[in-house]
Amino acid sequence: MEKSEEKALQIAACKIRLGAVESVWSAKSGHPGGALSAADIIAYLYFKEMHVNPSDPKNADRDRFVLSKGHSCPALYAALALKGYFAWDELRKFRHIGALLQGHPNMKETPGIDMSTGSLGQGVSAACGIALAGKMDGKAYRVYSMLGDGEIDEGEVWEAAMFAAHHKLDNLCLIVDWNGLQIDGTIEEIAGPEPIDEKYRAFGFDVQTIDGHKFDAIEKAFAHAKTVKDKPSAIIAKTVKGKGVSYMENAVGWHGKAPNDEQYEIAKSELTAELARLEAE
Repeated sequence: MEKSEEKALQIAACKIRLGAVESVWSAKSGHPGGALSAADIIAYLYFKEMHVNPSDPKNADRDRFVLSKGHSCPALYAALALKGYFAWDELRKFRHIGALLQGHPNMKETPGIDMSTGSLGQGVSAACGIALAGKMDGKAYRVYSMLGDGEIDEGEVWEAAMFAAHHKLDNLCLIVDWNGLQIDGTIEEIAGPEPIDEKYRAFGFDVQTIDGHKFDAIEKAFAHAKTVKDKPSAIIAKTVKGKGVSYMENAVGWHGKAPNDEQYEIAKSELTAELARLEAE
């Protein structure tokens, strides 16, 4: 990856983090931790990987993204705003009554949302259906779906995995945001899903494990996934919950809590400083 391209992606990810924090603070509710951990991969998807066009958001040949861990939508909304699907100012109306951006993605109301999600496990199942439809219709689009590592406690996730492998959905790429924390504690304490990679491999997936904050690793993983034939792909991305905000990093309490005004100013200051550093390089 060229240095200029990597820097552009780092800047996009930082802006996504700023937007996500601003959204949750404005709403006085939401889920910042998993939004921040997912920001780099979401930035890569929307600004490098996927063939999408905000001026034609329903194009039948576009790539699709399903955020199965729908509570992390502040990062997705910030990416869509940055991409031009709607105004950045909409982020400040997050979760407000009648606003365009609600607490979970809504494909009927929000431009750029390919599937309504929120009930954990259901998003990845829908992604499998979208991928199968693409195969049946002879379409070349790819389907990407991000799950949380806590979300994979859901049995439906593994039913979807069996379905995807059975139907040889090589146009499907799952990303597990492996930040190690869920709402009630560490993933080991709650249900112990590891080894995640071996589980997906046993279900018939091509599996890669990467650093989910390194754009070179992200690029290589997605490039490899596109070469896989006759089986779906899973990218297990090791990330840091709350990435980019010092007091949120690796802190389970920030799974689903909004910062107060003082905490917001600290987060905004840290992310703004990082953005200035990236833009000055």
